Amino acid sequence: MPSGESNRNTMQSGSVEAVIRHSKNLEDGLKEIGLKIKHHEDKIGFLKARINTLDDSILDKQVALSKIPSVSGTGSANSESSNGRNEETIQQILRYDKSAAGIYCQLKPQIDHHPSMKDVMGIVALLGKVDDDNLSRILSDYLGLQTMLAVVCKTHDEPKALETYDKAGLINKSSGLHGLGASMGRPLDDQFLVICLDNLSPYTGEFIAGDPQKRLAIKKPRYLNEETPPGFLGFAVNMIDIDDANLYCVTSTGHGLRETLFYKLFSRLQVYKTRADMLQALPVITNGAVSLDGGIIKSDGVFVLGERVVEIKFPKSSGRSKIPEDYFVIVSEMKELKWERARYVEDLQREQVLLDNALFIFEKRKEEFVNFLKDSSALLPR
Repeated sequence: MPSGESNRNTMQSGSVEAVIRHSKNLEDGLKEIGLKIKHHEDKIGFLKARINTLDDSILDKQVALSKIPSVSGTGSANSESSNGRNEETIQQILRYDKSAAGIYCQLKPQIDHHPSMKDVMGIVALLGKVDDDNLSRILSDYLGLQTMLAVVCKTHDEPKALETYDKAGLINKSSGLHGLGASMGRPLDDQFLVICLDNLSPYTGEFIAGDPQKRLAIKKPRYLNEETPPGFLGFAVNMIDIDDANLYCVTSTGHGLRETLFYKLFSRLQVYKTRADMLQALPVITNGAVSLDGGIIKSDGVFVLGERVVEIKFPKSSGRSKIPEDYFVIVSEMKELKWERARYVEDLQREQVLLDNALFIFEKRKEEFVNFLKDSSALLPR
């Protein structure tokens, strides 16, 4: 029943007790909304203070970075070096010019500034680097061409932007990646994989202490006598080098690429020097293995045989010897602070909406209360 009608019914009843009771109910309702407003205002005050504190901490990290010797110009130099190492892989991808990955590489500047595609991170083949050509070839072979060309997104909203459908469930060829490809005269007709980081189950164990690459602390395979198999080189997930920007706080839950994307792709895949070493270690291989001379075990009892042509490989990585380790520690700490700040900003925006709504309701209820007191004054004893 509308509040005005409720007031009229109370007035028509002519009961002083009813008028007083209804007045008390309206007053209690106002007090309750007032408490909610106070709660939201306190929460907003806390969030603003926390954001200000984080801003100060971020500024301190920026100052600390500026004081590290041999770092001036590091960002642009690293970017140019990284782009140079990526170029060979990009050219390999561009041979598949009508694929989603090919279209992405050709139109990356436009995609980066496309509002609905802001959370597209890139192509699997370009998100990691490997310092050994044989290792790059075998890991790329293990994943396969379709996975190497997969599009990686931060959230599950991105696939909706990359591909839309009409009412009949058919692909809308004029929007998303399909529309971008069509605009270049390169229609996207093949299937393509999209990997959404927020939907992956991340690695939940420990990380190697003090490692600027944030490698996973996975126990080495061991025989019953506690010896590690001869020729064991490491786990594939830890043999991928990742750009600093993608090591921390890539997902909404604060995870980086190693413990999400690459752990999903490789899990605990073991890497051996030779096929003979790999086969000898079969008793301790639980999640597949590869060897630098081309051996691949996908899973228990599943071997990959025959010759393969690897058309797309991970780019080659390079060392960081000229940059102090403190630089990477501060960069990672600053990124974590910025990620935390972004979460508080989201909470602040949400809390402001709740406050505005509570204030609107309060004004409506206050107006109702004032009108009720005015209309009921004739019935109340003087």
